[in-house]
This record gives sequence, C-alpha cells and structure tokens, in this order.
Amino acid sequence: MTSIINRKTIRKYKNEDIPIEQLESLLFKASRAATMGNMQLYSVVVTRSAEMKEKLSPFHFNQPMVKGAPVVLTFCADFNRFTKWCEIRNANAGYDNFLSFINAASDTLLYVQNFCTLAEEAGLGTCYLGTTVYQPMGIIETLKLPKLTFPIATITVGWPDEDPEQPDRLPYQAYIHEETYHDYTPNQLDIIYYFKEQLEENMNFVKVNGKENLAQVFTDCRYTKKDNEAMSQGMLEALKHQGFL
Repeated sequence: MTSIINRKTIRKYKNEDIPIEQLESLLFKASRAATMGNMQLYSVVVTRSAEMKEKLSPFHFNQPMVKGAPVVLTFCADFNRFTKWCEIRNANAGYDNFLSFINAASDTLLYVQNFCTLAEEAGLGTCYLGTTVYQPMGIIETLKLPKLTFPIATITVGWPDEDPEQPDRLPYQAYIHEETYHDYTPNQLDIIYYFKEQLEENMNFVKVNGKENLAQVFTDCRYTKKDNEAMSQGMLEALKHQGFL
C-alpha cells in the first residue's frame, strides 16, 4: 500500500495485464467520489488493445506510456447519459451549455483522483496525461464519443517497472490562503520558487534551452502563448461540436 504523500508518477510498466475484475472493482469503488446532484456525470473508455492504443497515441504526442501501459483509461465528462434518461422520462433536459460542461468536468476529475488513489494503494502505477484536452477532436472521433461527452483526462495504468524519484512540490505556504486570497509579493515568489529553481535538473533545463531562468523555459519552450491559444481554439471548436457551446 502506497501512502499518498509518497506517490510517484509511473511511466514504465511490466508486461503484465491487470485482471479485469480488479480494474472494474477499482473503477466502481472510485465512484464514491463526490458528485454534483448525485448525477455521476462521467464515463470511462477502457483501452486494452494495441490497435486502439496505436490510434490514440498521436493525440498524446506519442508519449511511450500510451502504448507501453497494459491499460489506458480515457475519463470523459458525460451529460449524454443523463440527458437521454431525462428524455425517455419526458423531462426537458437543458444541459447543452458551458455550465453543464464545467459541472461534468468537475465530476470527472473528482472521480479520476479517487481512482488514481485507489489504484496506487493497490500497488499499481499511474500516469496522468494532461494532453487529453490538447487535441480533443482526435480522441472524440477515435473513441466515437457522442454529443454531450468530452475527454477530460487520460490515465495510463499498470504494474510499475521503475522507481523514479518523487517530483518536487511547492511548499504549502505557496497555495494556502487564510480567509481571503492574499496576492504574492516578489520576495514571497522568490522564496516559494527557490527550491524548484535550484534543482539540478531544472538548472540544466535553463542551460540547454539557452534561457535566463526556469520561468522562461515554461513560457518560451514548454507552454507557449502561441500553442496555448491554438489549442484553446481547438478545444472551443470541439466543445461546440459536442454540443456544449
């Protein structure tokens, strides 16, 4: 059993499958997550076949864990199921809007976190792929997602075949605000980010990218304004295509 304080992201997995009964049990137990109105506004597409992993891989920038993990889980915000239930019960559903998407996305992420915690406690390793919302239309088409569904998070799961170092985290003073939000002074930011900036690997990132500091690596190399704006437009178009806008 792994304590949450010791959790690590696992990207390399043993060539060993996860029993269907075990995976289904974890996915069911995770459904005890908090949910708006007890509606459970999420669905999960379970990918085991090499063929489907091959199709999904480009939409996650061909990160090797997509094809290397025994199971890939795509967690989707889902108002399709609830809306159709309303319709066959002669209830007038009004969930084709952005607020409903946010509610379903929140439900989904709560469910995802529960699943990851349970899976890691069971000895499995997981990796969260933030790329899911970068090219959503490709995932939507590949997984044949209907209207009022949207991919929110992808988790690769398997038995760990590595024991990586834990990634750094900011001190809790960085994100805890008492009573009201207290904005940051330059001196406070220097203190908050000092440890991260002094890590050898981050100092190397700065050097190899020819930048002045770590912040510039993020803004100029990893998560650029140009890319963010382009992917934002793609996401808005996908939301419209799926009926949320």
